[in-house]
Amino acid sequence: MKERLPKLTIGMPVFNAEKYLEKTLDGLLIQTFDDFEIILSDNGSTDNTQAICERYVELDKRIRYHRSARNRGAAWNFNHTFRLARGKYFKWTAHDDLHKPEFLQRCVAVLDQDPEVVLCFARTIFIDAEDRELREYIYPFDLTDAPRHVRFRYFAVGGHIVHEIFGIIRSEALKKSALIGGYLGSDLVLLGQLALQGKFCQVPEILFLHREHEQRSMINPQGAETVTQWYDASKSGRFVMPYWRRVFENARSVVKIPMPMTDRARCAVEVLRSCRWNQAYLVSELKSVITSLRK
Repeated sequence: MKERLPKLTIGMPVFNAEKYLEKTLDGLLIQTFDDFEIILSDNGSTDNTQAICERYVELDKRIRYHRSARNRGAAWNFNHTFRLARGKYFKWTAHDDLHKPEFLQRCVAVLDQDPEVVLCFARTIFIDAEDRELREYIYPFDLTDAPRHVRFRYFAVGGHIVHEIFGIIRSEALKKSALIGGYLGSDLVLLGQLALQGKFCQVPEILFLHREHEQRSMINPQGAETVTQWYDASKSGRFVMPYWRRVFENARSVVKIPMPMTDRARCAVEVLRSCRWNQAYLVSELKSVITSLRK
């Protein structure tokens, strides 16, 4: 008898996540939509994370746990959860964020109803370490009916918080992307690749609670090299040019993803536009290369 596959896969990359992991998992297990599996991918945690994950595997058959013997970087861990996924839809979840019970149901309903939507997310509230609400994040654009090149521009230019990455995504669209790369801003590149494939939709309710706290993995990054090492542990000590890498990857996305020639030309213009908006960073990276070569 053929195994019945879940409609949605939730991928949760974890590393030393003991403080908030149980609360986040509890919030997912009481969702009003329950046709999902949870993939826990442990990047070699050294705290109590493994014991918590194994206990939840025993509590709920929808949860699967995989552990790496060493920390291979956040990009590998994020992507590993997707490579293990079996659902028609996919969602990444941080171990310290929370979701109101209707989050999955509302987003899945949008994807079911409109095949042109590739990603659906919810309005967001920031919370602190003690679950106190801080402020709402107001998205600067409505991408639901925006043309392809406008959707792409939003992520090619960058410079904003990208909570869309924690929405629900069509797995087929993710398979056509490069997933999360080992460099700063690779989430923007991924979202740009998805925006080239279809529409984004935000449900009107506040259903996603993004936690800000001092132990958050990406808080107070100390330079591009440090952040790149967080993405990809194998790049420790290597010189990186994340803004130039983003320009290159965005240009490659415009070339590789199928679209009409008029849209391709408009998106190519957006890549050039992103160079102008990020000119200071691009020049700074070039200066760093020249300084390094002169030593």
